[in-house]
Amino acid sequence: MYDRDKAVSYANQWAFSRNPEFYAFDEIGGDCTNFVSQCIYAGCGVMNYTPDFGWYYISPDDRSAAWTGVQYLYNFLTNNEGAGPYGVLLPLPLAERGDVIQLSFDGISFAHTLIVTQIRLFPTPGNILIASHSADSLNRPLNTYSYQEARLIHILGAREAE
Repeated sequence: MYDRDKAVSYANQWAFSRNPEFYAFDEIGGDCTNFVSQCIYAGCGVMNYTPDFGWYYISPDDRSAAWTGVQYLYNFLTNNEGAGPYGVLLPLPLAERGDVIQLSFDGISFAHTLIVTQIRLFPTPGNILIASHSADSLNRPLNTYSYQEARLIHILGAREAE
């Protein structure tokens, strides 16, 4: 099960600070995917400890690539058939609170991970608000970013560890 309210509540609490239980990767590549992974974990409470292809955080030196890497998180969420969260690509207008958006600034590779915190109907239908780290934001309109491509990973749920 994936609790979108818990994921968004975590994002609201930690958008402008760092949870001391997790290392902040701001100075070594950015903290955006680490932050979104923390939010997703708050919403599901299950990690996947599969070597190489899992999604987990124990310490800065003992974590999966998917916990902190943009492309690796995408690969994990969209291909996970084991424990932990899983999702599918959907068009941006279908975003829900607690979903993940990744941005490509050059149109070639994706380099930033965000979590959806609100969907505002006014003033513009489908106005997506996000939270992120690296460029710390909370309820920032997605349309204030300058990007070439965005992909929405809709979290379908999470499976318990066996």
